[in-house]
Amino acid sequence: MTIQWKRRLAAGLALAVLPFAMTAGSLHFHCEEVRAAQVIKEEKGTYGCLTWPQNLNAVRSEVEIFKEIPKDLRADTPIANAIYRNTQVYTNSLMLDMRQLPAEKPLFYRVRAYDLDGHPIGHYSQPADVESALFKTERNAPIPHDPYGKGNGSVLLYPVYAYTGNPNAASYEIEVTSKYPENLHGFSPSVHRIYAAKTELTDLYDDAPRTGTYYWRVRGMDSTEKPVGEWSLPQEIKNPVKHWKVAVYGDSISHGGGHLSFGPADLAYSYESYLDFPSINLSQSGDTSEAMVMRFEKDVLPFSPDYLLILGGTNSLRAGVPAADVISDLKEIQRKCREHGITPILMTLPPINPRNIQKAFNEPTYEGWKASFDEVNAFIRGEVHIDTAAPFEKMEELPTWLALDGIHGDWNMKRMMAEVINLEFPKVVAGD
Repeated sequence: MTIQWKRRLAAGLALAVLPFAMTAGSLHFHCEEVRAAQVIKEEKGTYGCLTWPQNLNAVRSEVEIFKEIPKDLRADTPIANAIYRNTQVYTNSLMLDMRQLPAEKPLFYRVRAYDLDGHPIGHYSQPADVESALFKTERNAPIPHDPYGKGNGSVLLYPVYAYTGNPNAASYEIEVTSKYPENLHGFSPSVHRIYAAKTELTDLYDDAPRTGTYYWRVRGMDSTEKPVGEWSLPQEIKNPVKHWKVAVYGDSISHGGGHLSFGPADLAYSYESYLDFPSINLSQSGDTSEAMVMRFEKDVLPFSPDYLLILGGTNSLRAGVPAADVISDLKEIQRKCREHGITPILMTLPPINPRNIQKAFNEPTYEGWKASFDEVNAFIRGEVHIDTAAPFEKMEELPTWLALDGIHGDWNMKRMMAEVINLEFPKVVAGD
């Protein structure tokens, strides 16, 4: 299971209430390469990005912009005459076309967070001056979020490309290149393109492993897939194929993300980011235990880790796959590890919450999941293992405050899992 379908457009769903607002649909685009320079020239203007502190308990945010601070301003009530309101912001940033806002200054903004049920989480933030908070740019392009290669948990074999969408974009194209793109402006593909995909979301899960040095960028499109602006600046990612002491192998629980709106590029939702030691994340969202067996040679062996932390089987068991089959898959992964001089360390499966899974993803859960989890965990506890399920063992189901969607674990749960790993991993290594 992945959570990418829940990440909605940060800028494309904006509800501007300005009567003079220009939209991408009002511009006449031609996609022929010979017209690229002219199109970009027509589209250029002054753009800005607002950013605010990330609320790890929010599913989305509301941003309102207004001319004057009302004398009767209330922290729990929207401003009736706001000139701009966007209630569907799924990142902690928002890009604006300043031509769509009044020229007179000052302008003010504030932000309020919401939960899954559409209820506010606390009050609006204090009003702040737009001009002083705005990061200005002349580039009408999405703004990439680039956390990779910046500390523990930030090396992913299966990357997720995340960004703040640009104004008036309804969808996006992401391009991955083998070399730095030769065309930094416009919207034509690079001659070095090795992968491209389109999405309506503000992140994209790459379905192929990426090693070596490569680059990615993103551009906006309107509802008819005509260009909105130009490519973002290319972002470099380096995943060298080299020896790693520790690798993590699993499904979306290990890949990262949670709370519906956060993906693996949000490292606060990655338990690997809280570990005391570096690791490479070889996990792939949506994996079953069988899929983990099938891709072992391709995705694990090139990195020749000394230790492989293995957390898999949740997707299989919740779909009704017999526990014996999952145990067989885990044994096969163990065998493959030992055959290649890798020490396998199994990790127990935390519980899930079928009601929250149904609510978040509209997916049923096998009614006998609890007995299946217990059987698999009993096997794991008889092997070389780390008991990542121990903090949740007395819970019949995973509580909402630990995992809003019932399966992935929010930032607090990921920290709890990391604490267990940090405590137990040195003991396992010492006893190796």
